[in-house]
Amino acid sequence: MEFNPEELDQKAIYKLITGAIIPRPIGWISTISEEGIPNLAPFSFFNVIGDDPPHVMFSTAHGNQHKKDTLNNALATGQFVVNMVTEEIVEAMNATAQSVHSDIDEFELAGLTPLPSLKIKPPRVKESPITFECEVVHHYSLENHKYGGATMVVGRIVMFHFDEAVLLEDHKINLDVYRPVSRLAGANYSKLGELFAVKRG
Repeated sequence: MEFNPEELDQKAIYKLITGAIIPRPIGWISTISEEGIPNLAPFSFFNVIGDDPPHVMFSTAHGNQHKKDTLNNALATGQFVVNMVTEEIVEAMNATAQSVHSDIDEFELAGLTPLPSLKIKPPRVKESPITFECEVVHHYSLENHKYGGATMVVGRIVMFHFDEAVLLEDHKINLDVYRPVSRLAGANYSKLGELFAVKRG
């Protein structure tokens, strides 16, 4: 079947995209407002975009023409932290996905421990074994939208934090210890599952 996105409503497009493009890594983004209030929220429109120098991106939709606190904070301060999500903290991550007033601290809401970052102001999630301190270098808002659109934020990683338990020799990651979680469609998430290797020619 073929679908012309110009002829579909937003809900149908969202279901097709999020059901087909899987699994998606989760960028659990912590920011801080100009008033000093921490914010924490997960985004599955997230990924790494380069390593020279290291950059990541996340995108946030503007539901009902309303920009999320994460976007407002990141653009206002120019900083954010990516906290990677594991099996042990997926429930806490889910608790921070709910929409709450901007003066609510999601760290407290989810029972998480904020840790000071080294180079930027937003705190990190202590319970996350891998976190990236980032500085905003670019943002782009989708054009010609019908329902509010979305904004992509690109950040340069200025500091890596890795729990020693997830590291092997030569900067490799111990997946048995790391146990990352990724996003599927609806309320579904996935673990790594069976791994296989394909050698490059």
